[in-house]
Amino acid sequence: MEFTNIKNSIYFLIPILVLITLILAYQKRNGIIKALSFDIDYRFKVIKPTLMTMGILLIAFSLLNPQILKGYQEVEKSGLDMYLLIDISKSMLAEDIKPNRLERTKKSIENLIDSLEGDRVGFIPFSSDSYVQMPLTDDYDLAKMFLEVMDTDMIAGGGTNIASALKLAKESFDESAKGDKVVVIFSDGEEHNQSGIEVAENLGKVKVYTVGVGTEDGALIPEYDSQGNRVGYKRDQSGKYVNSKLNISSLREIAESGGGKSYLVSLIGDEIEQLIDDISKLKRDKYSKDKIKKFIKIYQYFLATGLFLFLLGYLLPEWRGLK
Repeated sequence: MEFTNIKNSIYFLIPILVLITLILAYQKRNGIIKALSFDIDYRFKVIKPTLMTMGILLIAFSLLNPQILKGYQEVEKSGLDMYLLIDISKSMLAEDIKPNRLERTKKSIENLIDSLEGDRVGFIPFSSDSYVQMPLTDDYDLAKMFLEVMDTDMIAGGGTNIASALKLAKESFDESAKGDKVVVIFSDGEEHNQSGIEVAENLGKVKVYTVGVGTEDGALIPEYDSQGNRVGYKRDQSGKYVNSKLNISSLREIAESGGGKSYLVSLIGDEIEQLIDDISKLKRDKYSKDKIKKFIKIYQYFLATGLFLFLLGYLLPEWRGLK
């Protein structure tokens, strides 16, 4: 027998509290009867509270959702492999998209993960350099944990090197996989060179999609101290504030060179729906077989029995009358 709602075990406090309440109530009532010198002919004095307590106990047990194993079912998994290349350069702290570009990127990726069914996803954060933070996996809860800890301090140095991240993604794919391979770049596009476009043209069967994060008006890049307090805004060598702008044209060129499409992050998040719709047309590969457990739920038997015992105990007469 297994239970799917262990957190509901707190409800076992209820029958304990009921039993304590009944005991205290009986003691108080017996004290009053004794003071009045009544001689009562009791019936079911012990059975009544016992049945009520047992009933509540079974009801609480049913809330754990008990189930018994029926057998195993073999499930074949299929999907495509997708690396998400996530820009974590300091410009992603700009707040032209609230709360800032990086946090809005994380929200978009979370929506993307929630829409996946069987596809394997991996993370490659990049700025001046890049690395595989999370290899390909279909464990989406694990993916969200990796996503949560991502920040702009994970890679030292400045700049944005999309080309390096694309090369790493190509090297990290499983070459034996027969399904389509996809790279999705989340960035403000401030690479300032053509190397990303050149690499995208030579990725072979890897399709490249880009998601632009930011606005063409741009915003200043905030700077923070070690405690996370804002201390000002980034300046260039001449002392002028740096205004970071979305370079959507560069991202479009990269996507077109990689055989994919380009999208723009929006407040309502419909760019992810468009992305999911486009990649849903790509070829999936059967990559593993899993045996999953099949269960029969039996909580209803405990619930019905508990309700019956509680009502039976509640309706039982406690005494015949005075002797």
